[in-house]
Amino acid sequence: MQMITPSSFMNVFKPEGHINASNAAQLQQELSDLVTSVHCDSLIVDMSEVESLDSAGLMALVATLNRAQQLHKTFGICKVPPSIQIIFELTQLDQAFNIFDQVPMAEASLN
Repeated sequence: MQMITPSSFMNVFKPEGHINASNAAQLQQELSDLVTSVHCDSLIVDMSEVESLDSAGLMALVATLNRAQQLHKTFGICKVPPSIQIIFELTQLDQAFNIFDQVPMAEASLN
């Protein structure tokens, strides 16, 4: 009998600029590709370079969260600017997402 030691595969994705209806489908596809990869146990989205987020962008993140949960993988977001953090709070999605201040905190918590 061969013993296989599981290893953790953490991926960090860092979108930039405005996440809106014009690019949300592409973001969702890229996140979906990452989270469904066999080389991904955990996915963190580093939001530090995101300038704005509309409802389409938010739905891309929710869809990725749902997909990660279906696959029993972990998903989190970090370094969310205050102007975007308010969106998560107003929609109460801050209760659904794992939100971290820094990438290392997310890595430590999600591993």
